[in-house]
Amino acid sequence: MTQLTHRELSEETSNPIGMDGIEFIEYSTAKPQALGLVLEMMGFHPIARHRSREVLLYRQGEMNVIVNAHAQRQPRAAELTESPVIAAIAVRVHDAAAAYRYTIDRGAWPVTTHVEVMELNIPAIHGVGTSRIYFVDRYRDFSIYDIDFVLNPGVGAHPPALTQLHWFGVVQYIGDQRTAEWSEFYSELFGFTVLPDEQRYGILPKGRILQSPCRSFYLQLIEPKPGIFEVDPDETLQRLGLGTPDVLATVGALKQRGVGFVESQGVHPGTRGALTQAYMGSVMFELVHHEKQ
Repeated sequence: MTQLTHRELSEETSNPIGMDGIEFIEYSTAKPQALGLVLEMMGFHPIARHRSREVLLYRQGEMNVIVNAHAQRQPRAAELTESPVIAAIAVRVHDAAAAYRYTIDRGAWPVTTHVEVMELNIPAIHGVGTSRIYFVDRYRDFSIYDIDFVLNPGVGAHPPALTQLHWFGVVQYIGDQRTAEWSEFYSELFGFTVLPDEQRYGILPKGRILQSPCRSFYLQLIEPKPGIFEVDPDETLQRLGLGTPDVLATVGALKQRGVGFVESQGVHPGTRGALTQAYMGSVMFELVHHEKQ
């Protein structure tokens, strides 16, 4: 692996921290088994369990989802509630320590970690609400799961993705008139750029879409619009976007697995995208027509 020094991570580059996609998405919940059933309907498989914490790993293709039911002692950590919340995004980078220092130098708030015996120290900064953004540089031949997790017996470690599903992005609800502020946050710290309006994706083209510097995923920032598009007043990571080359084929495959979809005059499955029903009060997935790069 090529290691980048802190000096090499400069503002002059279009990808200042060497971002290389999403490593995992983490949910926090007091009902991990119930969330696990939802993830399995969506095609994820239970792969492994953390060695010392109540944390589970689900996977399909190159997508990893962490289900965390371990009570957090750190300040500003997501509380365990019955309705799951997206507690963290882990991004792949060339050098986690250098990426962490780069973002801290530009005003990010560091997350204090408490590492137990036989655990990796994964650097992180605070994101929207109580969420965190982790930096992971072990994702090729040797991964973070090789240290912290124990594989479930009799389970394949690399189940294929259902209908070529892959990460598309994350939808973030933000406060009124906060689009510019959050756009600057992601641009200054990571190098995200604003996607032109004519390049909209999916069936819910609201708000502003930011493209990652590695061009492998997107963030969608949505403000509340009273009387038009109501959203939760709290700033939070709201739902995951999954890319697929054939939305309707994916909808059919997921319906056979028991997944329900929103069917209304304004929102319904189509060739551009689809939106699942909400499970456990908060868990939704948005399908987007997108060819994996």
